[in-house]
Amino acid sequence: MARVDITGGCLCGAIRYSAITARDIVTLCHCTECRRFTGHHWAAVRVLERDLQISGSAKLAWYAHSETARRGFCADCGSSLIFRFNDADFLGIAAGSIDTPTGLTAGQHIFCNEKGDYYEIADGVPQSESW
Repeated sequence: MARVDITGGCLCGAIRYSAITARDIVTLCHCTECRRFTGHHWAAVRVLERDLQISGSAKLAWYAHSETARRGFCADCGSSLIFRFNDADFLGIAAGSIDTPTGLTAGQHIFCNEKGDYYEIADGVPQSESW
Protein backbone atom coordinates (compact mmCIF):
# COMPACT_ATOMS: atom_id res chain seq x y z
CA MET A 1 0.00 0.00 0.00
CA ALA A 2 1.13 3.50 -0.78
CA ARG A 3 0.55 6.79 0.95
CA VAL A 4 -1.38 9.44 -0.98
CA ASP A 5 -1.51 13.24 -0.59
CA ILE A 6 -5.10 14.44 -0.28
CA THR A 7 -6.96 17.71 0.11
CA GLY A 8 -10.62 18.26 0.78
CA GLY A 9 -13.24 19.96 2.86
CA CYS A 10 -16.85 20.36 3.81
CA LEU A 11 -19.77 21.28 1.55
CA CYS A 12 -19.82 24.98 2.41
CA GLY A 13 -16.02 25.42 2.35
CA ALA A 14 -15.70 26.62 5.96
CA ILE A 15 -13.35 23.68 6.69
CA ARG A 16 -10.49 22.65 4.42
CA TYR A 17 -7.78 20.10 5.09
CA SER A 18 -4.70 18.54 3.62
CA ALA A 19 -3.14 15.26 4.66
CA ILE A 20 -1.07 12.28 3.71
CA THR A 21 -3.07 9.07 3.94
CA ALA A 22 -1.68 6.20 5.99
CA ARG A 23 -2.67 3.87 3.13
CA ASP A 24 -4.21 4.23 -0.29
CA ILE A 25 -7.45 2.33 0.35
CA VAL A 26 -10.91 3.39 1.41
CA THR A 27 -12.62 1.40 4.15
CA LEU A 28 -16.40 1.26 3.88
CA CYS A 29 -18.18 0.78 7.21
CA HIS A 30 -21.78 -0.43 7.22
CA CYS A 31 -22.40 -0.32 10.99
CA THR A 32 -25.59 1.28 12.25
CA GLU A 33 -23.80 4.28 13.77
CA CYS A 34 -21.91 5.10 10.56
CA ARG A 35 -25.05 4.74 8.47
CA ARG A 36 -26.94 7.11 10.76
CA PHE A 37 -24.07 9.65 10.76
CA THR A 38 -23.72 9.74 6.98
CA GLY A 39 -27.09 8.65 5.62
CA HIS A 40 -25.59 5.55 3.98
CA HIS A 41 -22.29 3.83 4.77
CA TRP A 42 -19.14 5.58 6.01
CA ALA A 43 -16.31 5.56 3.49
CA ALA A 44 -13.02 6.75 4.95
CA VAL A 45 -9.27 6.82 4.58
CA ARG A 46 -6.89 6.44 7.48
CA VAL A 47 -4.75 9.46 8.28
CA LEU A 48 -2.26 9.76 11.11
CA GLU A 49 -3.27 12.74 13.23
CA ARG A 50 0.19 14.29 12.83
CA ASP A 51 -0.24 14.22 9.02
CA LEU A 52 -3.47 16.26 8.99
CA GLN A 53 -3.63 20.05 8.69
CA ILE A 54 -7.02 21.75 9.05
CA SER A 55 -7.98 25.31 8.19
CA GLY A 56 -11.28 26.54 9.59
CA SER A 57 -10.96 24.23 12.59
CA ALA A 58 -13.09 26.65 14.66
CA LYS A 59 -16.04 25.38 12.58
CA LEU A 60 -15.20 21.71 13.32
CA ALA A 61 -17.75 20.39 15.82
CA TRP A 62 -17.50 17.04 17.61
CA TYR A 63 -20.13 14.52 18.63
CA ALA A 64 -19.05 11.90 21.18
CA HIS A 65 -21.26 9.02 20.08
CA SER A 66 -19.70 6.54 22.53
CA GLU A 67 -17.16 6.36 25.34
CA THR A 68 -14.47 5.32 22.85
CA ALA A 69 -14.99 7.45 19.74
CA ARG A 70 -16.24 10.73 18.38
CA ARG A 71 -17.24 12.15 15.02
CA GLY A 72 -16.29 15.51 13.55
CA PHE A 73 -18.53 17.56 11.29
CA CYS A 74 -18.89 21.10 10.00
CA ALA A 75 -20.92 23.23 12.40
CA ASP A 76 -22.18 25.36 9.48
CA CYS A 77 -23.24 22.86 6.80
CA GLY A 78 -23.25 19.57 8.76
CA SER A 79 -20.84 17.72 6.46
CA SER A 80 -19.55 14.48 8.01
CA LEU A 81 -15.75 14.73 7.98
CA ILE A 82 -13.90 12.74 10.66
CA PHE A 83 -14.14 9.60 12.78
CA ARG A 84 -11.72 9.37 15.70
CA PHE A 85 -11.14 6.80 18.42
CA ASN A 86 -10.31 8.70 21.63
CA ASP A 87 -7.10 6.76 22.31
CA ALA A 88 -5.80 6.45 18.73
CA ASP A 89 -3.20 8.42 16.81
CA PHE A 90 -5.15 8.13 13.54
CA LEU A 91 -8.40 9.47 12.12
CA GLY A 92 -10.82 8.34 9.48
CA ILE A 93 -11.35 11.11 6.91
CA ALA A 94 -14.58 10.97 4.89
CA ALA A 95 -13.69 9.81 1.38
CA GLY A 96 -16.57 11.83 -0.07
CA SER A 97 -14.99 15.03 1.25
CA ILE A 98 -11.72 14.46 -0.62
CA ASP A 99 -11.01 16.52 -3.73
CA THR A 100 -10.84 14.46 -6.92
CA PRO A 101 -8.92 12.78 -8.33
CA THR A 102 -8.23 10.98 -5.05
CA GLY A 103 -5.77 8.27 -6.11
CA LEU A 104 -7.62 5.89 -3.76
CA THR A 105 -9.45 2.60 -4.25
CA ALA A 106 -12.03 0.73 -2.19
CA GLY A 107 -10.14 -1.77 -0.05
CA GLN A 108 -12.55 -3.36 2.42
CA HIS A 109 -16.13 -3.41 3.67
CA ILE A 110 -16.56 -3.79 7.44
CA PHE A 111 -19.55 -4.53 9.70
CA CYS A 112 -21.40 -5.94 6.72
CA ASN A 113 -23.78 -7.81 9.04
CA GLU A 114 -25.25 -4.39 10.00
CA LYS A 115 -25.67 -3.04 6.46
CA GLY A 116 -28.94 -1.52 5.37
CA ASP A 117 -31.51 -3.84 3.83
CA TYR A 118 -31.99 -1.55 0.83
CA TYR A 119 -28.68 -2.28 -0.93
CA GLU A 120 -26.30 -5.09 -1.83
CA ILE A 121 -22.52 -5.12 -1.68
CA ALA A 122 -21.49 -6.54 -5.02
CA ASP A 123 -18.25 -4.78 -5.96
CA GLY A 124 -15.90 -7.71 -5.30
CA VAL A 125 -14.10 -5.88 -2.46
CA PRO A 126 -13.42 -8.07 0.64
CA GLN A 127 -16.17 -8.02 3.29
CA SER A 128 -16.16 -8.75 7.01
CA GLU A 129 -18.58 -8.62 9.93
CA SER A 130 -16.15 -6.70 12.16
CA TRP A 131 -12.88 -4.79 11.83
